[in-house]
Amino acid sequence: MNAQSDIGTLEPKVGCIASAMEIIGSKWTALILRDLADGSKRFSELEKSVGTINPRTLSQRLVDLEKHAIITKTAYAEVPPRVEYALTQKGTDLVPVLKAMSAWGDRYYRTPGC
Repeated sequence: MNAQSDIGTLEPKVGCIASAMEIIGSKWTALILRDLADGSKRFSELEKSVGTINPRTLSQRLVDLEKHAIITKTAYAEVPPRVEYALTQKGTDLVPVLKAMSAWGDRYYRTPGC
């Protein structure tokens, strides 16, 4: 079997996996998506649940995900202002990918809490 036929079994066109990794392959992004899979969250909730992420990094990842229509940002006209982030349908479609990653991690790299 040649390399091209091996690729064809994983992706319909060369570059599909690379395109997906461009969006979700950044450090912290999968954890942000994991936490949003449970429902909308505020910035401070994501900051706590994701772990030791720098606030600037979290902000940049959220901007990137919003730019790619993976999440939505909703600002509420309240005092104090409230902003929530949630998965779009496009983002929800990534949940099975995250579940597969979790199952793989559990099978091969069992860590505390996994």
